[in-house]
Amino acid sequence: MKTPHRLLMIAALALGLAGCTTNKPAETPSADTSSAPSTSSSDTPSAEVPTVRLITMQTPAIKAYRKLGARHIYDKYPKRIYKGKIPPLVYAVVVTETDIDATGKVVGVHFSRTPSHAPEVSGKIAELIKDASPLPNPGKVGAHTYVDTWLWDKSGNFQLDTLTLGQRSR
Repeated sequence: MKTPHRLLMIAALALGLAGCTTNKPAETPSADTSSAPSTSSSDTPSAEVPTVRLITMQTPAIKAYRKLGARHIYDKYPKRIYKGKIPPLVYAVVVTETDIDATGKVVGVHFSRTPSHAPEVSGKIAELIKDASPLPNPGKVGAHTYVDTWLWDKSGNFQLDTLTLGQRSR
C-alpha cells in the first residue's frame, strides 16, 4: 500500500517532468499542421528551425554533428584556439545554443549560460559563430539547435568542450 506522502511525491515528479522540454526531439511536429507543407517526408530534412526552440536529444547523430560543427569553428579560427590544456580557472564558460537550418546556415545564437563577470564574452562568441556560418550541412539531422560549451581564456583564445584537450590541475 502506497502512503499519501509517496503518492504526492510521485505526482509532483510526474508534473515536473511533464513540463520538461529539453529532451524532446527537434522534429516533433506542431499541433497545427494546417499551414504545414504536405510534401515533407521523413527522408527530407526540415528547412526551418522550429519557432519553439527545443534542444535536440544527444543522439549519436547529434553528437557526431556537434564534432563536425566544433571542427568547423576550429578550422575557421585556428589562431584563436587555446593550445594545450585549459588553465584550472578559465576566464569564462559560456553555453551556446546555435539554431541552424537544414543547410547549416546559422539563423540564431542564444545562451543558456553566460558569465556575469565577463558580459563581453557572449557577444564576441555570437559574432564568431555568425561569421563561421554556414556550419557543415547537417544532412538527415536537419534544422536543429547545435549546443556547445565555450571555454574562454583571458587572452581571447578558446576551446570548445566538444574538442577540448582537458584542463590543467594547476
